[in-house]
Amino acid sequence: MSNTFERPKPVLMIPIRRCGSHALRLRLNFSPEFYSPYPLHLVDFMPLLELYENLADDFTYFQLVIDLVGLQNATMVKWDNVALDPVAIFERIKDRPRSIHTVAWEMLFQAGQKHGAKVVMDKSLDNVYYAEELIDLFEDMKFLNVVRDPRAQINSINRAIIHDFDTLLNAITWVNAHNTAIALADKYPERVLTIRYEDFLTHQEAVLRQICQFLEIEFLDSMLDVSKSTEAQEISVLSALWSTNSSPPILANIDKFKKNLTDSEIEIIETVAKPIMDYYGYEPITKAGAQVTEEMLEVSQELNSIKRPKAWMDLREKDLRDYQLRKFRSDYLNMVKQKLLPN
Repeated sequence: MSNTFERPKPVLMIPIRRCGSHALRLRLNFSPEFYSPYPLHLVDFMPLLELYENLADDFTYFQLVIDLVGLQNATMVKWDNVALDPVAIFERIKDRPRSIHTVAWEMLFQAGQKHGAKVVMDKSLDNVYYAEELIDLFEDMKFLNVVRDPRAQINSINRAIIHDFDTLLNAITWVNAHNTAIALADKYPERVLTIRYEDFLTHQEAVLRQICQFLEIEFLDSMLDVSKSTEAQEISVLSALWSTNSSPPILANIDKFKKNLTDSEIEIIETVAKPIMDYYGYEPITKAGAQVTEEMLEVSQELNSIKRPKAWMDLREKDLRDYQLRKFRSDYLNMVKQKLLPN
Protein backbone atom coordinates (compact mmCIF):
# COMPACT_ATOMS: atom_id res chain seq x y z
CA MET A 1 0.00 0.00 0.00
CA SER A 2 1.16 3.51 -0.75
CA ASN A 3 -0.12 4.97 2.51
CA THR A 4 1.58 2.63 4.96
CA PHE A 5 3.05 5.49 6.98
CA GLU A 6 -0.12 7.57 6.98
CA ARG A 7 -2.04 5.20 9.18
CA PRO A 8 -1.41 3.16 12.33
CA LYS A 9 0.27 -0.21 12.04
CA PRO A 10 -2.20 -3.13 12.20
CA VAL A 11 -2.08 -6.03 14.64
CA LEU A 12 -4.55 -8.90 14.94
CA MET A 13 -4.82 -10.91 18.14
CA ILE A 14 -5.37 -14.62 17.44
CA PRO A 15 -6.61 -17.41 17.49
CA ILE A 16 -9.68 -18.08 19.75
CA ARG A 17 -11.63 -16.21 22.42
CA ARG A 18 -11.58 -16.73 26.23
CA CYS A 19 -7.76 -16.79 26.25
CA GLY A 20 -7.31 -13.76 28.51
CA SER A 21 -7.44 -11.41 25.55
CA HIS A 22 -9.27 -8.59 27.33
CA ALA A 23 -6.73 -8.67 30.15
CA LEU A 24 -3.95 -7.98 27.66
CA ARG A 25 -5.88 -5.49 25.54
CA LEU A 26 -6.91 -3.36 28.51
CA ARG A 27 -3.35 -3.15 29.83
CA LEU A 28 -1.83 -2.29 26.46
CA ASN A 29 -4.44 0.44 26.05
CA PHE A 30 -2.66 2.43 28.77
CA SER A 31 -0.17 3.34 26.05
CA PRO A 32 -1.08 6.50 24.09
CA GLU A 33 0.72 4.89 21.13
CA PHE A 34 -1.71 1.96 21.10
CA TYR A 35 -5.43 1.65 20.45
CA SER A 36 -7.57 -1.47 20.64
CA PRO A 37 -11.31 -1.02 21.18
CA TYR A 38 -13.91 -3.70 21.77
CA PRO A 39 -13.76 -5.91 18.65
CA LEU A 40 -16.31 -6.22 15.85
CA HIS A 41 -15.98 -10.03 15.85
CA LEU A 42 -16.36 -9.96 12.10
CA VAL A 43 -16.70 -13.75 12.00
CA ASP A 44 -20.39 -13.35 12.84
CA PHE A 45 -20.88 -11.10 9.81
CA MET A 46 -19.02 -13.29 7.32
CA PRO A 47 -22.01 -15.56 6.46
CA LEU A 48 -23.77 -12.44 5.13
CA LEU A 49 -20.94 -11.40 2.82
CA GLU A 50 -22.06 -13.49 -0.17
CA LEU A 51 -25.38 -11.62 -0.15
CA TYR A 52 -23.59 -8.44 -1.23
CA GLU A 53 -22.56 -10.22 -4.43
CA ASN A 54 -20.57 -7.57 -6.37
CA LEU A 55 -18.35 -5.33 -4.23
CA ALA A 56 -17.01 -3.69 -7.40
CA ASP A 57 -20.32 -1.87 -7.57
CA ASP A 58 -20.08 1.40 -5.62
CA PHE A 59 -23.65 1.22 -4.34
CA THR A 60 -23.12 -2.29 -2.97
CA TYR A 61 -19.72 -1.52 -1.46
CA PHE A 62 -21.01 1.63 0.22
CA GLN A 63 -23.89 -0.42 1.65
CA LEU A 64 -21.34 -2.81 3.17
CA VAL A 65 -19.56 0.17 4.73
CA ILE A 66 -22.84 1.43 6.19
CA ASP A 67 -23.74 -2.01 7.55
CA LEU A 68 -20.34 -2.51 9.20
CA VAL A 69 -20.51 0.90 10.84
CA GLY A 70 -23.94 -0.18 12.03
CA LEU A 71 -22.43 -3.37 13.42
CA GLN A 72 -19.98 -1.29 15.44
CA ASN A 73 -22.87 0.73 16.81
CA ALA A 74 -24.63 -2.50 17.76
CA THR A 75 -21.69 -3.86 19.79
CA MET A 76 -21.91 -4.25 23.55
CA VAL A 77 -19.12 -1.73 24.11
CA LYS A 78 -18.94 1.44 22.02
CA TRP A 79 -15.65 2.87 20.77
CA ASP A 80 -14.86 5.72 23.12
CA ASN A 81 -15.07 9.21 21.57
CA VAL A 82 -15.36 7.79 18.04
CA ALA A 83 -18.19 8.56 15.60
CA LEU A 84 -17.45 6.77 12.34
CA ASP A 85 -18.61 8.39 9.10
CA PRO A 86 -19.48 5.87 6.33
CA VAL A 87 -18.85 8.52 3.67
CA ALA A 88 -15.35 9.28 4.98
CA ILE A 89 -14.55 5.57 5.16
CA PHE A 90 -15.83 4.88 1.64
CA GLU A 91 -13.95 7.81 0.14
CA ARG A 92 -10.71 6.66 1.79
CA ILE A 93 -10.92 3.07 0.53
CA LYS A 94 -12.94 3.14 -2.71
CA ASP A 95 -9.82 2.85 -4.88
CA ARG A 96 -8.12 0.17 -2.79
CA PRO A 97 -8.66 -3.59 -3.16
CA ARG A 98 -12.27 -4.12 -2.16
CA SER A 99 -12.85 -6.45 0.76
CA ILE A 100 -14.83 -6.65 3.97
CA HIS A 101 -11.44 -6.58 5.71
CA THR A 102 -10.48 -3.34 3.97
CA VAL A 103 -13.64 -1.76 5.39
CA ALA A 104 -13.29 -3.14 8.91
CA TRP A 105 -9.64 -2.16 9.22
CA GLU A 106 -10.24 1.32 7.82
CA MET A 107 -12.80 1.77 10.58
CA LEU A 108 -10.13 0.81 13.10
CA PHE A 109 -7.45 2.94 11.43
CA GLN A 110 -9.64 6.03 11.53
CA ALA A 111 -10.58 5.40 15.15
CA GLY A 112 -6.92 4.87 16.02
CA GLN A 113 -5.92 8.08 14.28
CA LYS A 114 -8.50 10.00 16.31
CA HIS A 115 -6.80 8.64 19.44
CA GLY A 116 -3.32 9.50 18.15
CA ALA A 117 -2.21 5.85 18.08
CA LYS A 118 0.61 4.52 15.95
CA VAL A 119 -0.50 0.89 16.45
CA VAL A 120 -4.06 -0.47 16.36
CA MET A 121 -5.07 -3.99 17.33
CA ASP A 122 -8.19 -5.92 16.43
CA LYS A 123 -9.11 -8.44 19.13
CA SER A 124 -11.35 -10.41 16.75
CA LEU A 125 -9.35 -13.54 17.40
CA ASP A 126 -11.37 -15.80 15.08
CA ASN A 127 -10.11 -13.75 12.13
CA VAL A 128 -7.01 -15.94 12.24
CA TYR A 129 -8.67 -17.81 9.37
CA TYR A 130 -8.37 -14.69 7.19
CA ALA A 131 -4.72 -14.03 8.00
CA GLU A 132 -3.47 -14.52 4.45
CA GLU A 133 -6.07 -12.07 3.12
CA LEU A 134 -4.96 -9.53 5.70
CA ILE A 135 -1.29 -9.94 4.79
CA ASP A 136 -2.18 -9.39 1.13
CA LEU A 137 -3.98 -6.17 2.08
CA PHE A 138 -1.48 -4.84 4.62
CA GLU A 139 2.21 -5.64 4.20
CA ASP A 140 2.93 -4.53 7.79
CA MET A 141 0.29 -6.75 9.43
CA LYS A 142 1.40 -8.47 12.64
CA PHE A 143 -0.25 -11.09 14.84
CA LEU A 144 -0.28 -11.54 18.62
CA ASN A 145 -0.86 -15.24 19.21
CA VAL A 146 -2.20 -15.85 22.73
CA VAL A 147 -2.10 -19.45 23.91
CA ARG A 148 -3.94 -20.69 26.97
CA ASP A 149 -4.11 -24.16 28.52
CA PRO A 150 -6.94 -25.80 26.51
CA ARG A 151 -8.48 -27.32 29.62
CA ALA A 152 -8.84 -23.92 31.27
CA GLN A 153 -9.85 -22.19 28.06
CA ILE A 154 -12.47 -24.76 27.05
CA ASN A 155 -13.83 -24.74 30.59
CA SER A 156 -14.34 -20.99 30.11
CA ILE A 157 -15.74 -21.34 26.59
CA ASN A 158 -18.26 -23.94 27.76
CA ARG A 159 -19.76 -21.36 30.10
CA ALA A 160 -19.84 -18.54 27.57
CA ILE A 161 -22.51 -17.70 25.03
CA ILE A 162 -20.07 -17.26 22.16
CA HIS A 163 -19.14 -20.78 20.99
CA ASP A 164 -20.63 -24.22 21.53
CA PHE A 165 -21.90 -25.77 24.74
CA ASP A 166 -20.07 -29.07 24.57
CA THR A 167 -16.53 -29.96 25.59
CA LEU A 168 -15.76 -32.16 22.59
CA LEU A 169 -17.01 -29.61 20.05
CA ASN A 170 -15.10 -26.79 21.72
CA ALA A 171 -11.96 -28.91 21.92
CA ILE A 172 -12.10 -29.48 18.17
CA THR A 173 -12.65 -25.76 17.59
CA TRP A 174 -9.67 -24.98 19.85
CA VAL A 175 -7.41 -27.39 17.97
CA ASN A 176 -8.44 -26.06 14.54
CA ALA A 177 -7.76 -22.48 15.62
CA HIS A 178 -4.34 -23.28 17.07
CA ASN A 179 -3.30 -25.42 14.12
CA THR A 180 -4.05 -22.42 11.92
CA ALA A 181 -2.07 -20.11 14.22
CA ILE A 182 0.93 -22.47 14.37
CA ALA A 183 0.99 -22.74 10.57
CA LEU A 184 0.86 -18.95 10.34
CA ALA A 185 3.73 -18.53 12.81
CA ASP A 186 5.80 -21.13 10.96
CA LYS A 187 5.26 -19.35 7.65
CA TYR A 188 5.70 -15.79 8.93
CA PRO A 189 7.85 -16.01 12.09
CA GLU A 190 8.74 -12.32 11.95
CA ARG A 191 5.05 -11.34 11.95
CA VAL A 192 3.84 -13.49 14.85
CA LEU A 193 4.57 -13.22 18.56
CA THR A 194 3.33 -16.17 20.61
CA ILE A 195 2.81 -15.86 24.35
CA ARG A 196 1.26 -18.20 26.89
CA TYR A 197 -1.43 -16.66 29.08
CA GLU A 198 -0.13 -18.59 32.08
CA ASP A 199 3.24 -16.89 31.65
CA PHE A 200 1.45 -13.54 31.73
CA LEU A 201 -0.30 -14.55 34.97
CA THR A 202 2.99 -15.41 36.67
CA HIS A 203 5.29 -12.86 35.02
CA GLN A 204 3.02 -9.99 34.06
CA GLU A 205 5.66 -7.31 33.53
CA ALA A 206 8.04 -9.49 31.55
CA VAL A 207 5.32 -10.63 29.14
CA LEU A 208 3.94 -7.11 28.68
CA ARG A 209 7.44 -5.82 27.95
CA GLN A 210 7.87 -8.57 25.36
CA ILE A 211 4.59 -7.62 23.69
CA CYS A 212 5.43 -3.91 23.72
CA GLN A 213 8.78 -4.60 22.10
CA PHE A 214 7.05 -6.64 19.38
CA LEU A 215 4.50 -3.86 18.81
CA GLU A 216 7.24 -1.21 18.91
CA ILE A 217 5.54 0.79 21.65
CA GLU A 218 6.92 1.87 25.01
CA PHE A 219 6.18 -0.26 28.08
CA LEU A 220 4.57 1.78 30.86
CA ASP A 221 4.46 0.89 34.56
CA SER A 222 0.79 1.91 34.54
CA MET A 223 0.05 -1.23 32.53
CA LEU A 224 0.57 -3.23 35.70
CA ASP A 225 -2.42 -1.69 37.50
CA VAL A 226 -5.53 -2.42 35.45
CA SER A 227 -7.78 -1.23 38.27
CA LYS A 228 -7.09 2.32 37.02
CA SER A 229 -8.49 1.52 33.59
CA THR A 230 -11.84 3.25 33.07
CA GLU A 231 -12.79 0.80 30.34
CA ALA A 232 -11.93 -2.17 32.56
CA GLN A 233 -14.24 -0.84 35.24
CA GLU A 234 -17.02 -0.24 32.73
CA ILE A 235 -16.97 -3.60 30.95
CA SER A 236 -16.55 -5.60 34.18
CA VAL A 237 -20.17 -4.84 35.07
CA LEU A 238 -21.60 -5.47 31.59
CA SER A 239 -21.12 -9.23 31.54
CA ALA A 240 -20.17 -12.01 33.93
CA LEU A 241 -17.64 -13.06 31.29
CA TRP A 242 -15.66 -9.88 32.00
CA SER A 243 -16.17 -9.55 35.75
CA THR A 244 -12.50 -10.11 36.61
CA ASN A 245 -11.08 -7.71 34.02
CA SER A 246 -10.77 -4.83 36.48
CA SER A 247 -8.71 -6.93 38.91
CA PRO A 248 -5.12 -8.20 39.03
CA PRO A 249 -4.45 -11.62 37.44
CA ILE A 250 -5.97 -14.49 39.40
CA LEU A 251 -3.45 -17.33 39.60
CA ALA A 252 -6.04 -19.76 40.97
CA ASN A 253 -7.81 -19.68 37.61
CA ILE A 254 -4.97 -21.71 36.09
CA ASP A 255 -6.36 -24.89 37.68
CA LYS A 256 -10.01 -23.88 38.00
CA PHE A 257 -10.92 -26.37 35.29
CA LYS A 258 -10.23 -29.26 37.68
CA LYS A 259 -13.30 -28.29 39.70
CA ASN A 260 -15.62 -27.63 36.78
CA LEU A 261 -14.76 -30.34 34.26
CA THR A 262 -15.30 -34.05 34.80
CA ASP A 263 -12.37 -36.45 34.49
CA SER A 264 -13.79 -37.73 31.21
CA GLU A 265 -14.09 -34.18 29.83
CA ILE A 266 -10.48 -33.45 30.77
CA GLU A 267 -9.36 -36.65 29.06
CA ILE A 268 -11.32 -35.77 25.92
CA ILE A 269 -9.60 -32.36 25.77
CA GLU A 270 -6.17 -33.86 26.43
CA THR A 271 -6.75 -36.50 23.75
CA VAL A 272 -7.93 -34.11 21.06
CA ALA A 273 -5.44 -31.37 21.89
CA LYS A 274 -2.43 -33.50 22.89
CA PRO A 275 -0.08 -32.57 20.00
CA ILE A 276 -0.62 -28.86 20.62
CA MET A 277 -0.40 -29.27 24.39
CA ASP A 278 2.96 -30.98 23.89
CA TYR A 279 4.03 -28.21 21.50
CA TYR A 280 3.33 -25.48 24.06
CA GLY A 281 4.42 -27.41 27.16
CA TYR A 282 1.11 -28.26 28.86
CA GLU A 283 1.32 -31.49 30.86
CA PRO A 284 -1.64 -33.91 30.70
CA ILE A 285 -3.14 -35.23 33.94
CA THR A 286 -4.91 -38.18 32.31
CA LYS A 287 -3.77 -40.91 29.93
CA ALA A 288 -5.15 -38.84 27.03
CA GLY A 289 -6.54 -42.02 25.55
CA ALA A 290 -10.20 -41.19 24.99
CA GLN A 291 -11.82 -42.76 21.95
CA VAL A 292 -13.50 -40.03 19.95
CA THR A 293 -16.00 -41.54 17.53
CA GLU A 294 -18.44 -40.24 14.93
CA GLU A 295 -21.23 -41.32 17.23
CA MET A 296 -19.81 -39.17 20.03
CA LEU A 297 -19.68 -36.21 17.67
CA GLU A 298 -23.29 -36.70 16.64
CA VAL A 299 -24.39 -36.89 20.27
CA SER A 300 -22.39 -33.75 21.08
CA GLN A 301 -24.00 -31.87 18.21
CA GLU A 302 -27.47 -32.95 19.26
CA LEU A 303 -26.87 -31.91 22.87
CA ASN A 304 -25.39 -28.64 21.72
CA SER A 305 -28.52 -27.78 19.73
CA ILE A 306 -30.57 -28.40 22.88
CA LYS A 307 -28.26 -26.44 25.17
CA ARG A 308 -28.00 -23.34 22.95
CA PRO A 309 -31.54 -21.95 23.45
CA LYS A 310 -31.38 -22.92 27.11
CA ALA A 311 -28.14 -20.96 27.51
CA TRP A 312 -29.83 -17.87 26.11
CA MET A 313 -32.77 -18.32 28.48
CA ASP A 314 -30.40 -18.77 31.41
CA LEU A 315 -28.50 -15.61 30.43
CA ARG A 316 -31.76 -13.69 30.32
CA GLU A 317 -32.65 -14.85 33.82
CA LYS A 318 -29.21 -14.29 35.35
CA ASP A 319 -28.05 -11.12 33.59
CA LEU A 320 -30.76 -9.27 31.71
CA ARG A 321 -28.51 -6.43 30.56
CA ASP A 322 -25.91 -8.80 29.11
CA TYR A 323 -28.71 -10.71 27.37
CA GLN A 324 -30.29 -7.55 25.91
CA LEU A 325 -27.00 -6.20 24.57
CA ARG A 326 -26.07 -9.49 22.93
CA LYS A 327 -29.60 -9.97 21.59
CA PHE A 328 -29.56 -6.48 20.09
CA ARG A 329 -26.42 -7.35 18.13
CA SER A 330 -27.92 -10.66 17.04
CA ASP A 331 -31.09 -8.90 15.93
CA TYR A 332 -29.04 -6.36 14.00
CA LEU A 333 -27.24 -9.10 12.06
CA ASN A 334 -30.56 -10.75 11.28
CA MET A 335 -31.98 -7.40 10.12
CA VAL A 336 -29.05 -6.94 7.72
CA LYS A 337 -29.58 -10.47 6.40
CA GLN A 338 -33.29 -9.94 5.78
CA LYS A 339 -32.58 -6.66 4.00
CA LEU A 340 -30.10 -8.33 1.65
CA LEU A 341 -32.15 -11.41 0.83
CA PRO A 342 -33.94 -11.21 -2.54
CA ASN A 343 -37.65 -10.45 -2.29
